[in-house]
Amino acid sequence: MPTHALAWGPTGHRIVAALAERQLSAPARASLQPLLARSHARALADVATWADDLRDDRRRRALWRATSKLHFVNFTDASCRYDAPRDCAGGRCAVAAIQRYTHILGDRARSPDQRAQALRMLVHLVADVHQPLHAGYRRDAGGNRYQVRVEGRRGGTNLHAVWDTPVLGDSPGGWRARAADLARAPVFPASGQAAEWAEESCRATRDAGVYPSRHRIDAAYLRHARPLAERRLRQAAARLAALLERALAPRH
Repeated sequence: MPTHALAWGPTGHRIVAALAERQLSAPARASLQPLLARSHARALADVATWADDLRDDRRRRALWRATSKLHFVNFTDASCRYDAPRDCAGGRCAVAAIQRYTHILGDRARSPDQRAQALRMLVHLVADVHQPLHAGYRRDAGGNRYQVRVEGRRGGTNLHAVWDTPVLGDSPGGWRARAADLARAPVFPASGQAAEWAEESCRATRDAGVYPSRHRIDAAYLRHARPLAERRLRQAAARLAALLERALAPRH
């Protein structure tokens, strides 16, 4: 999967982070603040795009190269069964990275900077793995090689790019208004582990009409896709909140 593909775009990532922070307990939020301060941030949404921003930061280009393959996991076929040796060789995929960064964040023996970086990566990668095409098929690189035409736009693009941002649509109040709107819905149960979340995304890619007929994206496609996208954002937020709660809650 090409490294230029970024899941959800800034809007989706900030929504997931904002929803997750709303769901944290007061003790977990208190533990979160010193780690955010290491990143000169006040809210989880402030660091939600950091892992993607590395790509355009010349000073951190080496870190981008080291982490770019951690944003996704590709499945070999439509069975959508995760097999770590096959699908995550050397631990270089989103599933293994979420596990590693969760451990680092919860390890009080680690330095504050190590834990702060783990937080920045974790908030981003949990959202990534809930974007269906970040756990799509290897044969088309998670939709990056599946060319589509978007109604009303000149030129072509790929299906993955459509799911990065256009599928979420525009909101007059920006991402904050969209997050506030989604926060009114019931919180999803924080079930499963990263491998299961990736398998869910793969099954959504397979079963939920993510691949358009005739390679064409029109208004009807976007209306159909938006509820799935919003559900995945809400699921990502609930699961991220649960991970952070376990990692950040005070130990007795």
